[in-house]
Amino acid sequence: MQEQQYELNNIPSFNSKHIFECGQCFRWDEESDGSYTGIVGKNVINVKQVENRVIFSSYGADNLEKLVINYFDLTRNYEEIKDKLSKIDEHLARSIKYGSGIRILNQDLWETIISFIISANNNIPRIKGIINRISKNYGEKIEWNGKEYYTFPTVEELSKASVEELRAWGLGFRDVRVYETTRKILEKQVDLEELHKEKDTQKVRDILLTLDGVGPKVADCILLFSTLKRFDVFPIDVWVRRVMNELYIKNEDETKVSKKEIEKLAKEKYGNLEGIAQQYLFFWKRDTA
Repeated sequence: MQEQQYELNNIPSFNSKHIFECGQCFRWDEESDGSYTGIVGKNVINVKQVENRVIFSSYGADNLEKLVINYFDLTRNYEEIKDKLSKIDEHLARSIKYGSGIRILNQDLWETIISFIISANNNIPRIKGIINRISKNYGEKIEWNGKEYYTFPTVEELSKASVEELRAWGLGFRDVRVYETTRKILEKQVDLEELHKEKDTQKVRDILLTLDGVGPKVADCILLFSTLKRFDVFPIDVWVRRVMNELYIKNEDETKVSKKEIEKLAKEKYGNLEGIAQQYLFFWKRDTA
């Protein structure tokens, strides 16, 4: 393996901070120079953005250009998407302006499933810590620039972990859930390749909901943030509930606003781009709270 670099200029709708800190991923960390380093598959990648230049450096990638274009969804016209969504109302237009550099990543489906099971009732520092410990103990080590990185374990690698070992890495009540989900995927009770082939989003969601630790919100995150790439979902957490209530529903007690009410409103307002709209709204509300 060798180090590679790939540089792009004037990428529309690309801001590394917006992309890596909008809640969709857990394996990217900001460096002292403002760049971000993360692990994608078996590759360590550093992304450094300087004004209109974005420099991608990698150790391990066979074809860095192809990896970057696919992972960062660079063939999709986000300018067109933003223009369409911005015309819906001033509230969404404001959030789009704030998070204008967001792109939805194409993250590995298996890794996304386990990551978002771990994310349930958790905070980002703890989520990152758990994922890093799992990767260090069951993934493969990569050394680059004097640092050690670890790939996310494959289904087979993680299947070697017992419930007790998972608990030791800090999973808490999620230990059994991760263990059982790993077994179901390993035994093809849920076939990830078949999920990619299924066109009906609701059918895919129903299958995901059979996995231990996957509820409606986690299922929608998996659908939106993984290589399944379904934009016709609207993950609802405390921030999304709050912003939808404050901007549109205006119930004095936001806890009484139902998930179904929010889902119906999002579908009516944003159509099949509701997942992207969710990211702009979530990022704006959480970041400015």
